[in-house]
Amino acid sequence: MLLVAVMALPCVYWLQGPETAPAVKAAGIEQLCVPEEVAPSWRDSGVAVTAITASELRAREVLPAPGLLVQPELASATRSPWVTANGWRFIRNPGGRYLYDLPAGAGLLAASEALAYGADALLKIDAADLSTVGRLLAQFTELPKRDLPDAADIGVVDDNSAEAGELMNLLVRRNLLFRRVDLQTPRDRYPLVVRLGTRDYTRKEAADPSELALKIRRQLTDARRRLRIFGSEVVIARFTADDTRARLHLLNYGGRTLEGLRVRLRGAYRINQAWEVGSGSVVPTDVMASGEAIEFSLPSLERYVVVDLDRVAKRRGGGE
Repeated sequence: MLLVAVMALPCVYWLQGPETAPAVKAAGIEQLCVPEEVAPSWRDSGVAVTAITASELRAREVLPAPGLLVQPELASATRSPWVTANGWRFIRNPGGRYLYDLPAGAGLLAASEALAYGADALLKIDAADLSTVGRLLAQFTELPKRDLPDAADIGVVDDNSAEAGELMNLLVRRNLLFRRVDLQTPRDRYPLVVRLGTRDYTRKEAADPSELALKIRRQLTDARRRLRIFGSEVVIARFTADDTRARLHLLNYGGRTLEGLRVRLRGAYRINQAWEVGSGSVVPTDVMASGEAIEFSLPSLERYVVVDLDRVAKRRGGGE
């Protein structure tokens, strides 16, 4: 048995015994996290395990299962779907430790979400999700390494209030890219800096985070947004970039395969490669690129797509 000190990926927290080792290995999972008291029983199983103490488990923030919140009594033809997503929590506290306690069927999206944000998360999944989660984790390890900083159009001064957290939640759900900043952050680093409790963003406005997020979007303007998603209200993106490369994570929270999703990224990029993580490579279509932006469509988005892009250097004379 190998006790691994650091988890490079979200780790499946497995309560079943070593008799399930064949199923675990068949799912492509090479490392499990298990309760400390049962770790010795996995010694000769051929599966590497990390022992998780009861105190460590209690110290982790328990996350809601990601997906659509189903409220049939509120259904209407015009109501936007309510997406439960945890990306804002990871942005707010990137050094946090998290735990998903998931029902059957939720493992794949939760694992995708944790991978997209690089979260330190334990995945307590149902046995029925073992193979799909294992395949996802295995393929993600095969992707090229691109550890890039988050791209952002908005700085949010976090006062650790519930109102600030709910605003971050709404910004993520509406694909308004932000970073958590402090009062010392230069104001010219972002097109827009939001601080609750000021004349520009009052506490009264913060009581309606949906309207406040809409106000922020209008102030930013769509023309200045680095990222826009067309064709779905249930896709959430994380966009990371530096001066030469970028990586776009696209998560489908809707539960159904989407077709024809359209993406626009501001900046001079070309697509390097794209993957439907857990399935295989995908080929973006209808690509339109200029010195100002690149647009493309995805033939389908089942759950989680990663798109790698490279910056296009400008030619002398200002042309591309």
